[in-house]
Amino acid sequence: MATKKDNTSADMSVEQKLKNLYSLQTKLSEIDEIKTLRGELPLEVQDLEDEIEGLSHRLHKYEEEIEHIKGDIAHKHESIKEAQEMMTRYQSQLDDVRNNREYDNLSKEIEFQSLEIELLRKKINDAERLINLKTGDLEKGRAALESRQQDLDQKKAELDEIVADTKADEEKLREKAKAIETTIEPRLLTAFKRIRQSSRNGLGIVYVQRDACGGCFNKIPPQRQLDIRMRKKIIVCEYCGRIMIDPELAGVKIERPEEKPKRRVSRRKKTEETEG
Repeated sequence: MATKKDNTSADMSVEQKLKNLYSLQTKLSEIDEIKTLRGELPLEVQDLEDEIEGLSHRLHKYEEEIEHIKGDIAHKHESIKEAQEMMTRYQSQLDDVRNNREYDNLSKEIEFQSLEIELLRKKINDAERLINLKTGDLEKGRAALESRQQDLDQKKAELDEIVADTKADEEKLREKAKAIETTIEPRLLTAFKRIRQSSRNGLGIVYVQRDACGGCFNKIPPQRQLDIRMRKKIIVCEYCGRIMIDPELAGVKIERPEEKPKRRVSRRKKTEETEG
């Protein structure tokens, strides 16, 4: 069952539908101008937020890696301590050996623990160098994060200022646009929005300018221009698909090019023609 709104918009003349569409386009274009004032700031803010999130994640990973290496170093120090204790124990047992075989075995154990300690210390040194490298990367990352955060705060402040200055106007325009939308039948409104979305300049309905489409500037045949002026049906540009409207209906005053004065024939030429 159709609603009252649908019936009202469907029963409108083509002329009124075109006027409503053009009125809607005017309000939406004003909103687009406000967005243009903001420029690339919203995108820049989003990019900075994404970059900061990525940097924060990377720094957190550095911190985890450093803590893991420090834990590994602490574990190796414990292993060195245990190896030294074993060496001390083996050294004390050398005094009580009963034969050469026991002496050789203990000597090998002492040598093994000594090599193990040397290896562990080498690994600790390597790990400490790695910590220094990662700490350097961490400090650079923190400096970069602080710099990006300052940029973000500045961009956000600029954007908030522009939004604050234009918010009231934008809200009023949006309310007016919504009110106009209620007067347009859903199918036509959907088509208009689809055309607007696919247009680079956001124009879904344009008027004829100098015998051409006001959107893509391709020439419009005289018969099609006449149909547009007749306002009997919705006509779209065959090149760009935008809805066409008569400039007069859109309330736009088009300056017509001045006609060149006709060339006057001199009296002398007329006299010569008469005598001839």
